[in-house]
Order: sequence, then C-alpha cells, then structure tokens
Amino acid sequence: MINYDLSKIKLLAFDIDGVLSASTIPVGDDGQPMRTANIKDGYAIHLALKLGMPVAIITGGTHEPVRRRYESLGSQDVHLGCSNKMETYLALLQKYGIKDENVLYMGDDIPDYEVMQIVGLPVCPADAAVEIKQLSKYISPINGGEGCGRDVIEQVMRAQGKWMDEANAFGW
Repeated sequence: MINYDLSKIKLLAFDIDGVLSASTIPVGDDGQPMRTANIKDGYAIHLALKLGMPVAIITGGTHEPVRRRYESLGSQDVHLGCSNKMETYLALLQKYGIKDENVLYMGDDIPDYEVMQIVGLPVCPADAAVEIKQLSKYISPINGGEGCGRDVIEQVMRAQGKWMDEANAFGW
C-alpha cells in the first residue's frame, strides 16, 4: 500500500519504457523499438481519465504509436521526445494549477530521476533502477509493463472513492 495522502493526488504521470511498457522490447525492421502495452494499465488509465483525473505521459521516446495508444485512452497530455522531462513536468503543473504534492509520477530509470526528486509522490515498478527505488515512496511489487500502472492508479482511485463506485467503471 502506498503510504501517502492519496486524496492530494490530482495528476498521474508516467514514463513509458520500463513503466507502461516492458524493459525488454523487440526492435522492428525500421529500427524502432516496438513497445508493449498492458491491458489492465490501459483500463485503469481510461477509467481515471473518464472520472476526471488527468493522466500524463512523459517519455523520451518518439514512436508515434505510443501517442496514438494513450490518446485513444483519452489522455490529452502525451509528451514524446522529452529530452528534458523537468521542463514538461513544470508545464503540466502550470497547466493544471497544481503543486508538486498533487502529482504521482512513476518512473524507472535515470532520465526520471530529476522529476522524481521534486514530485510529491514518486513511485516505481519492482524492476526499476536502484537510484530510482531509493527516491520512491512506493515500489510496486509489479514489474514495468506488467500492470504496475494499474497498481498505483487503482490505489489512488480507491482512496478517492472512485474505484468501482461509479456506474462509469463498467464500460468504455
């Protein structure tokens, strides 16, 4: 269980590779990595968005199918090619008029480190880098790409009384 006042969370933010996609991925003939997507993560993201919780994607990757995947779930905040994740993160704070304490950010490796130092609720998958685990207030027992996003989203939504309490939970 996450040891944080989850009622404060107003924005969920995720890295892709190693978090919402597995750490080991095949590379296509065009040289592009082919990401995986966990269906349970997708359902939880869609439900959170449907119930008014913004979900942001902040990734260094530039593969357009990633954008299409998360926009199809309803996210208005899919940020690809983020060589400086802090810049994108700060813009999201301003866009939503929130503070660091209102954000859950799930990352798994060194490119996430800077944001995870200041975010209110830094979390990571079970197979995250040691440095990221040291920063995290919660380490999911689930590896990246295998449902760790669902794990943290479900905990936040349950704490806020939104998980399984809405008629909207039973459909797309």
